[in-house]
This record gives sequence, structure tokens and C-alpha cells, in this order.
Amino acid sequence: MSAALIHQRRWKILRVLALSLVIIGLDNTILNVALPSLQEHFDASGSTLQWMVDSYLVSFAGLLLTMGMLGDRFGRKRALQSGIALFGLSSLAVLFVETSTQLIVVRALMGVGGALIMPATLSIITNVFPREERAKAIGVWAGTAAIGVGLGPLFGGLLLEFFDWSSVFLINVPVALVAFVAGMRVVPDSRDPNPGRFDVPGALLSIGALVALIYAVIEAPEKGWLDPAILGAFGGALALGVAFVAWELRTAAPMLDLSLFRNPRFSIGSLSISLAFFSLFGAIFALTQFLQFAKDYSPLEAGAAMVPLAFGLMLGATRSAKAAELVGTRRVVAAGLIGLGITLTTTLLWTSDMPYWPIGLWFFFGALSMGCVMGPATASVMGAVPKEKAGVGSAMNDVTRQVGGSLGTAVIGSLVASFYGSRVSDAASGLPSGARSAVQDSIGSADAVAAQLPADQGASLSHAAATAFTDALGLGLCAAAVAAFVAAVVVIRRLPARAAEESQRGAAVAHAVPVGSAS
Repeated sequence: MSAALIHQRRWKILRVLALSLVIIGLDNTILNVALPSLQEHFDASGSTLQWMVDSYLVSFAGLLLTMGMLGDRFGRKRALQSGIALFGLSSLAVLFVETSTQLIVVRALMGVGGALIMPATLSIITNVFPREERAKAIGVWAGTAAIGVGLGPLFGGLLLEFFDWSSVFLINVPVALVAFVAGMRVVPDSRDPNPGRFDVPGALLSIGALVALIYAVIEAPEKGWLDPAILGAFGGALALGVAFVAWELRTAAPMLDLSLFRNPRFSIGSLSISLAFFSLFGAIFALTQFLQFAKDYSPLEAGAAMVPLAFGLMLGATRSAKAAELVGTRRVVAAGLIGLGITLTTTLLWTSDMPYWPIGLWFFFGALSMGCVMGPATASVMGAVPKEKAGVGSAMNDVTRQVGGSLGTAVIGSLVASFYGSRVSDAASGLPSGARSAVQDSIGSADAVAAQLPADQGASLSHAAATAFTDALGLGLCAAAVAAFVAAVVVIRRLPARAAEESQRGAAVAHAVPVGSAS
């Protein structure tokens, strides 16, 4: 396909890429509302349920850099189509799942598909959009990448109202099929014309470091941050990460050009994305519990309550590109981080019996602020990466999102749980030791204990637990707000307002060469 024809179809290409992203966004959150159904169907333990969710995240985050490199080497369209096919077929495989272990394997395969899809979409955008339109296109990409996160709980709740647990997987199949067929017809192929030698040691070291890090972050809240296994996993991640850096600095054909981190548009843009996702994903994790336990919403009601999140993300990510053109990337990203921090701190004013409207406004304005970070910061990161290495650059952008979001979920979740346990202790003081420990463990366990007590005593315990959790939520999200404010300060001090007129590092940026055709 000629470059002129590619540019002529660029917005149609973007729509196809956006459709491919929707299933990834949905899958990040849609499964959470199905966990009670999965527990009942498979008679699964809490640890097994956790790995039904986390096996996807571990394989997805662990393989991102490697899959981005493979897309650059063998063709980004090929990576995209392979990822969509694997994701759709893995989703369809739930029809044959009989055990919880089989479902965990299916989820891991879906993560591999997601790791192929995510970096391919952004790198294709970088190659088909001219520089003057790229920020707007990336804003649409960023909004679409996040919109499924907000709609996932709602769709999951709706499906479970009428169908069984398998429906939250099977919904991916028709979307994947449409995206695959449309991608075959519309999306052009591109690759690095001079990929050099395949960096096998770099790929293996990056996979090991990322898998160990994500595993440690996921398991730390359950096992304890000082548990020997967790400390060992963090130590392994650090050792493998150091080995990866050392290897990449010495090899002639590194999978990741570490000199990119000297460019503040890349390094500070990545940092702002990571800390923004740390703040928002940690908040969403805690707010899901707040809605279902403190507010006593059903899964469907909780999903509907989070819909403003999707609209705010889309609006912020798409509109921020124009704002960045007018006032510069630095001001827009910093304003988004400050807005996110302010929104997070307002939870200090919440009560367990508050009406929904301030919660809905919180979701919208928090997401709007987040969108103002995602679009311009992503454009900043990708603008610093040579186009022939767009796959690895996109994967690095995705890694910062996933690691930041995972850390936010773990750290903020642990803080909220700790604050809750200390605040509910007085209400649980008169209970037997087993019940007292359950009440202090989580608000969900407190509700279970309350259901077994006489009506008046149970209502009093439920109210005390809801109040304690709401207070803990405000304190925990203040920690997330601090991360957002710190990121804002760094952005104001270090992030350039605009890209230089000339491509970074002289003539290093080259257009990717079309290698296939699409009809």
C-alpha cells in the first residue's frame, strides 16, 4: 500500500485500532464482577480467584517489550492480527474449560494476545499519521485504551444479570472477529527496515524482570511486603533489571535504546504516565470495594456508577491534544496531574451515607484529569522514539502504565486495608477473636459477620465498618494524591513544552517501509 493511500485511510485505520483496544480495556475490569460466580462454579479459593485475574496481567506486562520488538522486526500488522486472533480464540476456549487451572491458563494466553495488540496499535498510529496530526490521533488512542476500563464493570454486571460467568469472556469473540477482518482489509504493515540481530538475552532478561516485579507487586498485599518470597521476587526483579540494563548497554543491537531515557520527553513523559496510573488505578481498586460494601451497591449498580469514568477519560484524552498545541505539553500534563491530585483529596470529605452525585462527579473529573495526562504524555513519549523503533517505544509506554497501575492497586490497597483495620477495631472489640479478626481483615468480611448477628447489633457493626472504610479510603487516596502532585512538580520542572522542530538525534528518525498490501 502506498504512503499516500495509507494517509488517506488513516482515520479509518485509527477506528480499527481503537476497536482492537476496546477488548483489552474491557478485559482489565469486566472479570472482577464475575468473581463471585467463578468462586461458586469452580469452588475456588481466594488465591485461585486472584490468579484468575492476575495471570492475565503477569503475561501481558511481562511480554510487552518483547512483543513490541517482534512487531518492529516481523511487521506490526502481523503482530496486531496475531494478537487479536489469539485473544479471540482464548476467549472462545472458555466453552471447554472444566477446572480453575484451565481458566488461569486461558487468561494467561489472553494476556499474551494483549501484549501483541497493545504496542502494535500505537506503533501503527505513529507510522501512518503525519507529525501534525499524531498528537490528536494518540489522544483518541489513549481515550479508547481507557474507555473499556470504565465500561467493563457495567457490561460485566449486565451480562451476569442474564447469562452465566462464561459470557464475560465470550463477549470478546465477536469484537475480536470484527477487528480481525477489518484489520486485514484496512491496516497497512510496517516494520523496522534495519532491525539488526535479534536480542534474545535482552528479551529473556526483560521478561524475567517484569514477571518477577509484577508477581511481587500482586502478591505483596496478601503475603505481606516483608514476606521472604516477596522480598526474593523483588530482589530477583532488581537483579534481572540490572542485568538487562548492563546487557543493553554493551550489545550492538539492543532491543531498547537506553539513551532514550536521556530525552526528558521520553523519561518524564513515561514517569508522569506511571504515577498517574498509580494514582487512578489504586483509587479505582479501593472505590470498587467502597461502592459494593460501604454503599451496598450490587455489581450492576457499581458498574453503572463508574460509567462517568469512561466519558471523562475519553473527553480528557481527546481534547487535551488541542490544548497541548495551544499552551504546550508541560502545562496540560501538569494541570491534569494537579486536577487528579485535588480530586483524590476530596474523598476526605466523603461519608458512607452520602448520595451518589458527588461520587459520579468524582469519577468524571478524576478521569477528565487523567485523560489530560494520558494523551499529551503518550504523544511526548512516542515523539521521542524513532519511527522504526515505534513498537518497542509503544511497549515501553505500556509497561509504565501497567507497572504504575499494578503498584497503585497494591500500595493504595494495602494502605486502605491498614487504615481500615485500625479504625474498625473499637467496633469489633466485643466480638469473639475469630469474628474480630475477620471484621478487621476487610469490610467484606465485616458484612459477613454482621449478617450472623442480631439485627440491631449487625446493623451497628455494618455502619461502623462502612464508616471506618470510608475514612480509610480518604487517607489512602491522599497518598495517591501525593504521587500525582509530585509528578506534577517533576513535569513542571523537567518536561519540555513542545517537541523540537527537527527530529531528535538528527536524522535518526526514518519512515517505516511498507512491506505488504491491503485491499
